[in-house]
Amino acid sequence: MSGIVVVGGGIIGLLTARELAETGAAVSLVEMGETGRESSWAGGGIISPLYPWHHPESVNALASWSQRAYPELCTELLQETGTDPEHIRSGLLILDPEEQSAGLSWSKEREITTEILDAPALRDKEPDLGLDPASALLLRDVAQVRSPRLTRALRKSIEHRVDIREQEEAIELQVDKGRITGVQTRRGNIGADQVVVCTGAWTAKLLHRLGDKPEIQPVRGQMILFYAKPAQVHHITLFRERYVIPRRDGRILVGSTLEHTGFAKETTAEAKEELYRSAVELFPFLKRTPIEDQWAGLRPGSPRGIPYIGPYPQIEGLYINAGHFRNGLVTGPASARLVVDLILNRPPAIDPAPYALDAHR
Repeated sequence: MSGIVVVGGGIIGLLTARELAETGAAVSLVEMGETGRESSWAGGGIISPLYPWHHPESVNALASWSQRAYPELCTELLQETGTDPEHIRSGLLILDPEEQSAGLSWSKEREITTEILDAPALRDKEPDLGLDPASALLLRDVAQVRSPRLTRALRKSIEHRVDIREQEEAIELQVDKGRITGVQTRRGNIGADQVVVCTGAWTAKLLHRLGDKPEIQPVRGQMILFYAKPAQVHHITLFRERYVIPRRDGRILVGSTLEHTGFAKETTAEAKEELYRSAVELFPFLKRTPIEDQWAGLRPGSPRGIPYIGPYPQIEGLYINAGHFRNGLVTGPASARLVVDLILNRPPAIDPAPYALDAHR
C-alpha cells in the first residue's frame, strides 16, 4: 500500500492532510513552495462569507459546519504546537443599509444572533467610525483567525505524522487503467493509492491532461496592513465589499480587491490607493497610521464560489478539494471532513451532491 498523497499545502491541503492523519492513514503532502504561503497566507481570516445571504446554500452549509468546529480546532492547535491561531469572536458589523432586511431574514431563518444597532448604539460600539449611518447590522458571533498563524500551527500539528514535501511541484498525475497510481513531481514519482488535489488556483492546470478539468481560475486579491494600536477598532467592519479587520496586537488589515489578472501576483499602487481610501473613509484615524505592508494572493475562483469536493469521475482513487474562491479558510474544516468521509466511505458530514464535479455544469 502506497498511502495517500495530498497535493497542495494551503489551508485546504493542510486540513485535509491532518484529517487523514488522524485516521491513521499514511499521508504525504506535496507543495510547490512553502505550506500556507499562497492564498491562505494572504487571506483576511474572517470565519464567515461576506454578506452570507448572497451565497449559495451549499457554501453556507460548509461555512456553518466550520464555524462550529473552529473554536475546538484552534484550542487543539494551540495545545499541540504552542502557536495561537488567534480565534477571536469580533463580530461582523455591516454598514450597508440595503443589506439589513435580507440579513435579518437570513439570520432569523437560521436562528443566528443578529441585531440592528441604531446610531447611538453604533457610536458606542465603534466610537472612531467615520461614517454616520442611521443604523447598522451586527452579526455578533462571527469570529476571525490570523491566517498565517493558523497555517503555521497546522503545519506543526502534522509534521511528525505526515511526510511534508515542500518546494516540490506536482507536474502530472499518474493514471493506469482508470485508477490513480501516483504523482509525478519535478523530483521524481510518488506512488499512491489515493490522491487528493488541493491545489487552489492551480487545480485546472494540474488536471487539464485528464480531459475533465474543473472551472477554476485565479482571481487576485490585494490587501494592506496598518500598524495601529490595540482596541482602536472593535469589530470586523464591512461596507461596500471592503472590510477592516482588527488584530489582537492592534494591526488593522484592510481588503480586498477582485482582479482577473491570470497568475500575476504583483501588488499595484492603484489597489493600495483604493484600499487606503476605503480604510480612511471608515476609520479616519488611519490617516495618521502608517501602512506596514501590502500583499496579494490568488484566489481559486469557481462558478458561484461553490468548491469542488469529491471523487474525480472515471478515475478511481482521485479526489478534488479545491475552488473555494474567497471562502477557503471559512469552509476549510468542513471541506476536509467531507472529502475524507468520501475517501474512507464514512457517512458524510454534509451532503456531497452540490460539490461534485458534474454538479457545477
